[in-house]
This record gives sequence, structure tokens and C-alpha cells, in this order.
Amino acid sequence: MKIAVIQGPNLNMLGIREQHIYGGITLEQIHSQLQNAADQNGIEIEFFQSNFEGEIVDRVQECLGTVDGIMINPAAYSHTSIAIKDALATVNMPVVEVH
Repeated sequence: MKIAVIQGPNLNMLGIREQHIYGGITLEQIHSQLQNAADQNGIEIEFFQSNFEGEIVDRVQECLGTVDGIMINPAAYSHTSIAIKDALATVNMPVVEVH
């Protein structure tokens, strides 16, 4: 099984920005924890982060036929991006949205 983890805008600043709200953990640390869990369960995992909506849409579309599912944190685009929502619907595969 192969999972794509897609992260949206400003998540690359975790651990730096507003630590009183988001905590001190970095995106790299989150990815490391996810990689460890994937390794323990025999799952291949790949990571992608972008601050640009179109790049996120492109990455979702690239998942078609190359991964078995998507875990996405669209961050600021969660409630505003029809384009990302449409891309996720188009690839027709399991998607888990996290925050």
C-alpha cells in the first residue's frame, strides 16, 4: 500500500509560528512520526507540502494511478478551495482529511 501525505500552506512553519496555538513540533517531526508508523505497518508513504493551491491540485491529480490513498491537511484551503475539493473528488480514491 502507498499513501500520499499532502500538506497545505504555512505548515512548513510549524514549530516556529504561534507555538502557543500549534505547539513546538515541526512538520519534519510529524513526517518522521508518520514514516515510523508506516514502516511498522509495511506501508509506503510519500510527503508533499506547498503554499500554492495549484501545486496541491497538481499533486492530487498525480496521485491517480500511483497511490492507494491520500492523507491531506489543506490547512488554510480547508474551507475555501473548491479546486482542491474537485481534484480530490476526481481521483476517486480513499482520502482522509486531517488538521
